[in-house]
Amino acid sequence: MSMPTEVRARAAALIATERLRFADRHPLSRQMAANAGEHFPGGVPLHWMLDWETPFPLFVREANGSTVTDIDGRRYADFCLGDTGAMFGHSPAPVARAIAEQAQRGLTAMLPSSLTAEVGTLLASRFGLPFWQVTATASDANRAVVRWARALTGRRKVLVFDGCYHGQVEDAFVKLEDGETKMKPSLLGQANDVAQTSVAAPFNDLDAVERLLAAGDIALILTEPALTNTAMVLPEPGFIEGLLAAARRHGALVCLDETHTISAGPGGFTRAHDLAPDFFVLGKPVAGGLPAAVFGFTSAVEAAMRRVLETKTPGYSGIGTTLSGNMLTLAAMRACLIEVMTGDAYAHMTALASRLADGLRVGVAKRQLPWTVTQLGARAELVFSTRPLRNGAEAAAAIDHTVERAIHLFLLNRDVLVTPFHNMTLVAPSTTQADIDKLVHNFDEALGLLCGEKEIAA
Repeated sequence: MSMPTEVRARAAALIATERLRFADRHPLSRQMAANAGEHFPGGVPLHWMLDWETPFPLFVREANGSTVTDIDGRRYADFCLGDTGAMFGHSPAPVARAIAEQAQRGLTAMLPSSLTAEVGTLLASRFGLPFWQVTATASDANRAVVRWARALTGRRKVLVFDGCYHGQVEDAFVKLEDGETKMKPSLLGQANDVAQTSVAAPFNDLDAVERLLAAGDIALILTEPALTNTAMVLPEPGFIEGLLAAARRHGALVCLDETHTISAGPGGFTRAHDLAPDFFVLGKPVAGGLPAAVFGFTSAVEAAMRRVLETKTPGYSGIGTTLSGNMLTLAAMRACLIEVMTGDAYAHMTALASRLADGLRVGVAKRQLPWTVTQLGARAELVFSTRPLRNGAEAAAAIDHTVERAIHLFLLNRDVLVTPFHNMTLVAPSTTQADIDKLVHNFDEALGLLCGEKEIAA
């Protein structure tokens, strides 16, 4: 999986050139970064916004559909889409209308709204689990599921997969190192070693999962159906089905976190493959881009929850936040589920994502680069590997940040946005064939520079 040396060397030179180009093209963003930096470290309200390869942040004036316009007036074809938060486009019209209408009738009251029953029915019908709760983020939803699983099973440990990502849930910040579970050193300010209560397994390895479950102390398996926050790793045929069966044999619960894999179809990977998890989590795009998430669960889990609550001592449960399930969120969620996340929208998204993936493959094959392109519905990703990846260790080995950042910055300077951190692209209902052509053409131009077909301008 090694990167050609000459490609990496040219990538470093391309980054230097493209950073200068970015600075020349964005004088207002440069000034805004200085102004905002007086009160926001780095000039951004969330430090992740510094993870683009730009010399200073790109500031947005507006975003609509699949187009982002910066404060310098440049318009971008957006394939990042808020790293899935705006997966169905920026400000989808039905969601924008629902937000505007609900804003006149109240935002939050810590009481259920008149839409609650309808939204519950929509969630149950679409995703197949009968009971639901609403949170502000997928991190909150995953954290709630972890707490419930421990309370229901009386067990302490959570099993996650090496290379996983489940938001800010501390229990997922572990990795495999020489066959042992270790806490990730990147986890800031953590007082307790989460490796004492979490175990990591290799993705696509049912034998390893069976061995860990056999100890009888696993409360929950928390996983995405496909690893998506590293270089994308798809499940091998039968892996997720085998995971569910193994968990049931050993008395553990399973949560499928579909926050990214909702790209697979209207009901996510879960409905596309007729899966039956104990818990289901969906965040980011479920309310059209508002901070919102949901977690669903089975009737058996709901009955066990009631039994636990009947015996719980008075006091805070540690599950939930005051703004969760507010009226505004429910209104946006209803509009998104009914009018935005439609079968027709997914057909458009998936078809264009396939054309995008094919276009990227052509550019790679033309230069005989040792790379592949992986697709999951509306999501396509360039992977620096000669074959599809099998687990998180292979994904980590395939990452080359220098080459990745060179491609990203080159595309950004040609008015195309793709997701930082990795080479992920998303196609929205508002994405056009012209957007696809623009990305593919500029990707091909970037590869030509990286492979020495043209000189990199000084």
